[in-house]
Amino acid sequence: MNGILIIDKPQDVTSFDMVRQARRWCKTRRVGHAGTLDPLATGVLPIAVGWATRLVEYMMAGEKTYQATMKLGATTDTQDSEGQSLETKEWQHVDREAFDAALSGFVGPIQQLPPMFSALKKDGQPLYKLARQGIEVERQPRSITIESLVVDEFAPPYVTFTVRCSKGTYVRTLCHDIGQKLNCGAHMTALRRLACGQFDVKVSYTPDEIQELVEQGKPLPLLSPADALADWPTLSVTGPLLDRLQDGVAPSMADFNVSGLNAGDRVRFLSDGRLVAIANFAPGGHGKRPGDFELSKVFPLPVASG
Repeated sequence: MNGILIIDKPQDVTSFDMVRQARRWCKTRRVGHAGTLDPLATGVLPIAVGWATRLVEYMMAGEKTYQATMKLGATTDTQDSEGQSLETKEWQHVDREAFDAALSGFVGPIQQLPPMFSALKKDGQPLYKLARQGIEVERQPRSITIESLVVDEFAPPYVTFTVRCSKGTYVRTLCHDIGQKLNCGAHMTALRRLACGQFDVKVSYTPDEIQELVEQGKPLPLLSPADALADWPTLSVTGPLLDRLQDGVAPSMADFNVSGLNAGDRVRFLSDGRLVAIANFAPGGHGKRPGDFELSKVFPLPVASG
């Protein structure tokens, strides 16, 4: 079994809980998720099954869209409502105009300091384990991009907003930093991932819905591995060209009737709709290898029986 399950993760379960559940549904241990959601968070969690796990790194690289609710006037050690309260402040001076002005400063490329309560590691030790021991270590700010920030509901001390952001963004840190900018403090009280890359909640299934399919003996709603990279340029291969590709020989642009690719573009190669390889466009070859593509991964076709 190979493909992508788009789960609508419920609250109070971990992403790895969902992986374990998917292993039981799919009867394979070769399962991985494409982007951690904290137990507090709900929403879109792509889970790769079988050899589709080889695509997780590409699925994780896409933009994410979240809807978050933050509470003004209080900070916590985890930057969300599951942490210990650190400080409370007056928030009544924050009106909509002041909030919007603060928010605008977070749109675009920004630097964000990762929280201590995170899965990042220092000398092989997860930061959250150090934080639980009361240890705080120096962290380096990371470059992230906030594509858009839209307020959905302003009902202070609670504010709900939708953010579209790059990989690696901590939304609870964003809430914390907005609170610092407003000089009142803040922490995140709710988070829902609306989209992960090209997958949104419209194509997701709750664990209960999938469990019901399993109990009824019906097929799981697996998307194909090719669907995982549906927003990449596509090149079709057949015959001898496919055979050479399966042997790791990169094609040349002369093999295709396409245009518009730029050096470095990532492409997917399909054969009869099946994903058979992914590559970077490298016109003129790379190193001593022939062809106009630098192959990243080749996926063997199943051997025909009989």
